[in-house]
Amino acid sequence: MVNVKYVPPRVYIEELARYLKENFGEVVKPPEWALYAKTGSHKERVPDDPDWWYKRCASLLRKLYVHGPTGVERLRTAYGGRKSLGHRREHFRKAGGSAIRKALQQLEAAGLVARSPQGRVLTPKGVSILDSLALKVFKQLAAERPELAKYLT
Repeated sequence: MVNVKYVPPRVYIEELARYLKENFGEVVKPPEWALYAKTGSHKERVPDDPDWWYKRCASLLRKLYVHGPTGVERLRTAYGGRKSLGHRREHFRKAGGSAIRKALQQLEAAGLVARSPQGRVLTPKGVSILDSLALKVFKQLAAERPELAKYLT
């Protein structure tokens, strides 16, 4: 059975972001400040991509699928990076929590994510959407590369 773990992340996240924008556009939408805010203190600029919010939501869904129940602090660490400090050595900084928190709240309102005592977790509806989309993307990849067709059975 093909699931999210067997599909290349970049291709899958772009397809899932497109799906979220088309089907959950009224619930999952960027806040007003999303055009002007950086994603963390380690970044120098705001994201160039106008659809970065949907890609971040798709990435969050994939991380919840692969890594199980997790909280905002762990996700901040996952999206963090090295901050340039001029001539001094670079140091790791966590990503901003507001964008992650608001995205998770929107995904909760859409019914794809739920809270648990261990952190946020995917709902059965979210798992089924992610699995069906993974199968669709994998079929597209198998059409391009015939050697992958043996994994569809």
